[in-house]
Amino acid sequence: MATDASVKYRLNELVKVRVASPPGHFRTPTYIQGKTGQIVALCGVFPNPESLAHAGSGLPKQPLYRVEFEQSEVWAEYPGPAKDKILVDIYQHWLEPVEAPVEP
Repeated sequence: MATDASVKYRLNELVKVRVASPPGHFRTPTYIQGKTGQIVALCGVFPNPESLAHAGSGLPKQPLYRVEFEQSEVWAEYPGPAKDKILVDIYQHWLEPVEAPVEP
């Protein structure tokens, strides 16, 4: 089970998905890379699937988060209602913190 130290992000925290195209197997869709979303759930802590795909140990284990994105953040010309969201499960090592804007 996760320890507080292994879980980096909290519910409702804003995160940005890192942009990368590592060789081999990676579990983060390219269409979501570089996008900013909000943590809506911690799904658990699991062996790293990128390591397991290459007969690795899966260590260190990675927290898996459900991240909510505005459809218009993901698809620039999204024609649906502004309230529409997309949920994507993303491992912690693919997420970066979003700095809060500085108030003038």
